[in-house]
Amino acid sequence: MASDDSVDKREWNLERETEYRFELDPDSSLAIKAGLPNGVVKGHAEVFGAELAANRPYIFGQECKAAIYTWEGCTIEMSGHPSTEYVSEETPMVPYGNVHYSFEKMRVLALSQLRGSPVPASERDKPAEPPRVLVVGPENSGKTTLCKILTNYAVRMGQGWSPLLVNLDPAEGGWAAPGAIGVTPVHTPLPTSTPASPLGTAATSAPTALSSNALLPLAYWYGHAETKRNPLLMERIIRNIGENIKDKYQAHPEGKDKKSPAFQAAGFIVDTPSSFATGSGSNEERQRLIKATIDAFKINTILVVGHEKLNVELQRAYGSQITVVKVPKSGGVVELDYLYRERVHKSQLHAYFYGQVIPPPAGITSASFGSETLVLSPSSSILNFDDLSIYRIGAESMAPSSALPIGAARVVSETQAVPVDPSSPGSGLLNAVLAILATPSTADDAERYDEEILDLSVSGFVVVTNIDMPNRKMTILSPNQGSIVGRTAVIGSYEWQE
Repeated sequence: MASDDSVDKREWNLERETEYRFELDPDSSLAIKAGLPNGVVKGHAEVFGAELAANRPYIFGQECKAAIYTWEGCTIEMSGHPSTEYVSEETPMVPYGNVHYSFEKMRVLALSQLRGSPVPASERDKPAEPPRVLVVGPENSGKTTLCKILTNYAVRMGQGWSPLLVNLDPAEGGWAAPGAIGVTPVHTPLPTSTPASPLGTAATSAPTALSSNALLPLAYWYGHAETKRNPLLMERIIRNIGENIKDKYQAHPEGKDKKSPAFQAAGFIVDTPSSFATGSGSNEERQRLIKATIDAFKINTILVVGHEKLNVELQRAYGSQITVVKVPKSGGVVELDYLYRERVHKSQLHAYFYGQVIPPPAGITSASFGSETLVLSPSSSILNFDDLSIYRIGAESMAPSSALPIGAARVVSETQAVPVDPSSPGSGLLNAVLAILATPSTADDAERYDEEILDLSVSGFVVVTNIDMPNRKMTILSPNQGSIVGRTAVIGSYEWQE
């Protein structure tokens, strides 16, 4: 491999409030360093709200599409050749920054009230609530990017905030696997390096190789890419996450340690799927999911990203009780097609079991980036059919309730846990991704286990790689060597692909 001196390096000089945008092909990578090679730093840069350390290379790969923004202007040096790259002077960062500062004022007031501190006279008539934010918008509008920016700005304020980030988009997978939704506290800025980890990296089965900013999310298994597949199940999981957040707030009513400001005052940001704004599902189901989210999380601010009709709709429905704000969509948002999303899902699943390594551009011998390289060694084990209790929520193929004939009732309800028999030829288990559910916390919970499978969070994921019908055995790929005998698993519609 060539030395760093022979690498094809390029410099871009960015003016204040501009951003360098790039898109990568599947087998390419890009190394970016903010600051001049001789160590003389010129300005600062950030990627989706996470500041890039000066003169430190950051690697991007696996079809990453991102932007390097600067408030004051800076020089960036890069190695590699994106399929698309350009500098834009038109960005939504100023209005996004204004939204952030509004939320910061809410956090400070909320913390002052919690601690009984004096409040300026001009602020005494304002409600002292932390920001509880719902971000909605159509597909390819940049919702997740906005959530990352607002979260990263909060943790960068130097106040010790640890806002909760909620991911309700099952197609995104968040910090677990595609089909999962959940919540995690964020203590350090979320990095961007690959679309396989859009919201940062979760702690996995390799504690000795974890990133220093690995997240500890609480995840629930929905199991499908689209909310219209089972909206009642989606609604129930949303309420479960809301109840969990409520319990955490009650357990941490006040934080007096300087290193840990009030947990409640940091607030949270809720990222949503595009089906909350538009889509092929019924409008009634969409409105029901929005209302369920507002109720479950006690939302006090709704951000509508680049959708005038939805903004008017939500203003009419909730404007009298909730602040509804329309924010601009970035011109750098890329239209993502179905095949791209399928490749991302495959990368996410592969990263969960095998870790993630982004090869640097040719000639780069060493580089570090926001999410450390992590190589995992999953294990394969053989289980008896009876060693694992497997369920499917609802029927395997289920039409929306609105599509049923008038007066018709379902044989299997949308939230019914249906046992799956591995010996059945139509079980659908081969190459299926299974969510291993957490065990009930008390004996009383165990007695109600079958009825409350939907309310149990996920402790991990496995894949069924082989089924031996004659011997009633199946081979399981797991991220670690821990036994799952006697556990309960739920199957969705995602499959493992090598």
